Amino acid sequence: MLSIILMIITVLSAILALIQKDLLKAAILTGFSGGALAVLFQLLLAPDVALTQAIVGAAIVPVFLVLAVKKTQRDGS
Repeated sequence: MLSIILMIITVLSAILALIQKDLLKAAILTGFSGGALAVLFQLLLAPDVALTQAIVGAAIVPVFLVLAVKKTQRDGS
């Protein structure tokens, strides 16, 4: 049952990240998707894949997305 909930969270947060107009919210939703996927991998008894997904999918990718958005924002003028 928990794995089904995690799959739903993963899919919903990925879809919401795709349709989001605010790029910072999309980056946060990408982190939710990666975190839920990491927990799902742990439940499937793949701790090495879960650890990699947690580091890359839930931490590094959202941080890089936020940094890219902050670096490329235009001034108000």
